[in-house]
Amino acid sequence: MVYVVDDDYDVRTSLRFLLETEGFDVRTFRSGIALLGSSTRNRADCLVVDYKMAELDGLELTIRLRRLHVPTPIILITGYPDENISAKASSAGVRQVLLKPNLEGSLVDCVRNAINTPNAADQA
Repeated sequence: MVYVVDDDYDVRTSLRFLLETEGFDVRTFRSGIALLGSSTRNRADCLVVDYKMAELDGLELTIRLRRLHVPTPIILITGYPDENISAKASSAGVRQVLLKPNLEGSLVDCVRNAINTPNAADQA
């Protein structure tokens, strides 16, 4: 199961369609707060999380999930890269950072790799 967290409905829907087309089961969340409030937050095999969200950005969400001992691999997506995003993301526990809008092939490959890599959650 892949969880997609993005506050943009169109992006969330598009990512869900892309991943379901590739055979993944997908559940979406409109915000990091919605994911944190879910009783199933630790049941995903992989999380795809937007960086810039209104209530809680993707890095802060990652930090909170790690504090809650949620070891799920996290892929951060962003349309707002800066020179330090990869380092910040890595130190927060993000597995991979991908740039919008052209995510199709790279996102699918990253999700497959995250799910299929033994102990992937321990490496996040």
